[in-house]
Amino acid sequence: MVGAGALGLPFAMSQLGWTPGIAILGLSWVVTLYTLWQLVELHECVPGHRFDRYPELGDHAFGKKRGYWIIMPQQLLVQVASNIVYMVTGGNSLQKFFQLIAPTVASIRKTYFITMFGTLQLLLSQTPNFNSLRGVSLLAAIMSVSYCSISFIASAIRGSQHQRDVHYGFRATTMAGTIFDVFNGMGTMAFAFAGHSVVLEIQATIPSTPERPSSKPMWKGVYVAYIVVAFCYFTVSITGYWAFGVSVDDDVLVTLNSPKWLIAIANLMVFLHVVGSYQVFAMPVFDLIESYLVNNLECTPGHTLRLIGRSVYVILTGFVGICIPFFGGLLGFFGGLVYAPISYVFPSIMWLIVENPKSWSFHWTASWISIIFGSLIMVLAPIGGLRQIIITAKDYKFFS
Repeated sequence: MVGAGALGLPFAMSQLGWTPGIAILGLSWVVTLYTLWQLVELHECVPGHRFDRYPELGDHAFGKKRGYWIIMPQQLLVQVASNIVYMVTGGNSLQKFFQLIAPTVASIRKTYFITMFGTLQLLLSQTPNFNSLRGVSLLAAIMSVSYCSISFIASAIRGSQHQRDVHYGFRATTMAGTIFDVFNGMGTMAFAFAGHSVVLEIQATIPSTPERPSSKPMWKGVYVAYIVVAFCYFTVSITGYWAFGVSVDDDVLVTLNSPKWLIAIANLMVFLHVVGSYQVFAMPVFDLIESYLVNNLECTPGHTLRLIGRSVYVILTGFVGICIPFFGGLLGFFGGLVYAPISYVFPSIMWLIVENPKSWSFHWTASWISIIFGSLIMVLAPIGGLRQIIITAKDYKFFS
């Protein structure tokens, strides 16, 4: 649940300001926890049947075929967008690690660091399924909590020592710039809540019986995960913005430089974390690619199909990451365009259709709040994110 998007939260705070930033982050945490609960409960909303894929639940809610084409493209975009951002994050973190411990090596172009990350993903992509990634996922979970803790502690130390040099308020100097920054900040915060796109696939791996449905252990996992999410996201965003104000970079660990050895370790942890997270989001895409090749193009399933299909996907996400390695703009753009519908909007719409709660009841009201809030992010955030990418790209040379 805790993704690399947490590192962009101080940057989002610098675009939103103190009060709106904390308010939007807090509301996002509450809304996405509620919509995640809805998905967990809808997994077995039909007795004796399990909706193991997000599109399958969409078929049930929106109608056969129509539901699939409403949900599947959006879910696919979430997973592809995550993988592109993780390519950029992995390269950034590896480069920062070497900048701190071996400056001569860090003079190598960022393109090569992203390529190193992609090469590692080519190897890991050959693991058969989610269960094969348990060790990698455990390592990723430990790393994410650890680097968030380091970001929090290092930012708190830095903030206590350099408060006179810090300026708060809004990052932009014009009204138009401030409005676009607010849009981008909303998308960056939405990007941080990305687990919804794979929650049903993960719940599908949990055994289920009438006496003990899978929703019970799954909800326990979600509940614990969101306690960790709250700790990581609020501490990183508040202390990161407090320490650097409007001068914070789009990745707070890039802004931090001391203590050198600790920040180097934190960046290495980010690298190890996104190594595992990339595969979690890539596995459903691999499944979709292989199913299409076997069912539609009559390819023979096996190691050769897996090697070619998965390798082509990893190479493509790496290429896009190399072309547009703009962490802050990508978070805002993808956060609004693809994360908000999957995490904020669709679960509540499906809940209203399937469960049909009474008007003005708790679940009816909460669902509509989620839909309205998510729709605002979905419409506004891509505008701010695209503007951020365009501004950043002005001084960027491709493959640099």
